[in-house]
Amino acid sequence: MMDWLRKHSWFIILLVGLVIINLLGSYYFGRIDLTEEKRYTLSQATKGLLEEVDGAIFIQILLEGELPADFKRLKQDAIEMLQDFRATNDELTFTVLDPLFGEPDQVADRLEDWSKVGILPTELNIRSQDGQARKRIYPFAIFNYGDRQIAINLLEGNTEGMSPEVAINNSVSLLEYKFANAIAKLMADHKPNIVFSQGQGELTPIQTASLKGNLSAFYNVGNVYLDSIVQIPEDVAALIVAKPTEQFTDKDLFKIDQYVMRGGRVVFLHDPMVVSLDSIGKYGQYVPYNNETNLEDLLFRYGCRVVPNLVLDLESSMIPMSKGRPTQNNQPQLFQWYYHPLASGFGDHPIVKGLDRIDLQFPATVDTVKTKTAISKVPLLTSSAYTRLQYSPVILDFSILSKAPDEAKFNAGPQKLAWLLEGPFTSLFKNRVTTQMQAGLKELGTTFLDEGAPAKIIIVGDGDVARNAINPLNGQVRPLGYNRYVNYTFDNMDFLTNCLEYLLDRKGLIDSRAKNVKLRLLDRPKIQAEKTKWQIINVLVPLFLLIFSGFVFQYLRRRKFGVKL
Repeated sequence: MMDWLRKHSWFIILLVGLVIINLLGSYYFGRIDLTEEKRYTLSQATKGLLEEVDGAIFIQILLEGELPADFKRLKQDAIEMLQDFRATNDELTFTVLDPLFGEPDQVADRLEDWSKVGILPTELNIRSQDGQARKRIYPFAIFNYGDRQIAINLLEGNTEGMSPEVAINNSVSLLEYKFANAIAKLMADHKPNIVFSQGQGELTPIQTASLKGNLSAFYNVGNVYLDSIVQIPEDVAALIVAKPTEQFTDKDLFKIDQYVMRGGRVVFLHDPMVVSLDSIGKYGQYVPYNNETNLEDLLFRYGCRVVPNLVLDLESSMIPMSKGRPTQNNQPQLFQWYYHPLASGFGDHPIVKGLDRIDLQFPATVDTVKTKTAISKVPLLTSSAYTRLQYSPVILDFSILSKAPDEAKFNAGPQKLAWLLEGPFTSLFKNRVTTQMQAGLKELGTTFLDEGAPAKIIIVGDGDVARNAINPLNGQVRPLGYNRYVNYTFDNMDFLTNCLEYLLDRKGLIDSRAKNVKLRLLDRPKIQAEKTKWQIINVLVPLFLLIFSGFVFQYLRRRKFGVKL
């Protein structure tokens, strides 16, 4: 017996080791990340956040049941991501639920409650034996922490022409950021303050109601009249200047400038031209004119210039128009309105990565200029390659819809429509503040800064990017980005939300939004061409190896135990 144990000790050690590893694996989750893009490695910011979790967080993933293959992958990746989170902090627990499981009345009540918090289904066409079938899928995860709850959509916007594989891949690459961001918001002790400037003809509260409603879940949102305050309070985390149409006084510009010098965060949504669809419809013809707000010098000093032009794009949203006199047989038709470009995110910056198109209205080009200090300048939005520029004076009317576009005129190339600026800015009022003004500031308990702490600014060459439509029949606010003519919601909301999350991110979580999971698709034409070859290899090679191993084994056995005659 001892001889047998000694002889097979290596086998026993291996067997016991495998059993121990298996037992440990059932209690502890871990893996070695050998991927090129380190897709299974959590960022340091995420790990730091998870280490701060001091209470139970319970997550429900609503992706159980019969799912298409792409959504099965999304479900599996979501589970593995939460396992990574739990490996860092076991206060996190999760389960996977089928949202459509249960008695019909229970399911109906559940779905109605979910719809009130934004958990809405994604409708898919599924192939079945009986043909095409419609299926509702709820790609959401619900995070619970004490009495707080946040629901996040796991599915990223599926831009027209994007394959399902790419859409799911974009969704997978953002799982870490979405999960970490949800946990950070659940654990936040207080909500940061975001204010919209008022008093210079900006968008009215009802015109920004959709955006404010979305932000109010995670921020304290309000308005500020610059002429009624001495300075922008230090507890204001971000200032939004949304489509001003009247001039800022030097005093008001000074307040914004000094807020930036103190490291403030500002979003400028600026139209350099005064024009709207209603103006063209009202007058038949309309000549846009410059929108003089006095912001031009301020933005120029910070490193940007909103060009007084109009960007037309063949890739644009639609409006309804009737040809000829309205009759029963002459119903309005949808036409591309080139003055409403569908902008795309530029590059893989965390603000715009994975976003669907953003619906803009009469936007302008935004250029950058040289600054005295080192300012980082990153483009965020761009038009398509099929772009045309118009400068004032130009007559706008609907006759452009009556004929096919002259594509030769849409040759201006992609235009940058939004920029992110970061760094220590130089004050617009440097060398302009007198001794008397400084004495007055001192009496008010503040001092003048001619160069500031690192700050962040976003400039968009369109004020309507934040304006929601209003139902004229009942006065209800429509979702931001919703185009009722095509019954589609563009990603204006997510774009502006991402802008603010980037500006206010103190933990560095937003960087995980830039994580890139490479999609390695199979070459389907090559698969079809080499299908037979690989089938033969897969069948014959294992059989050959088995036979060869048998011969080698028999040869070695005879050599060792054979009897020489």
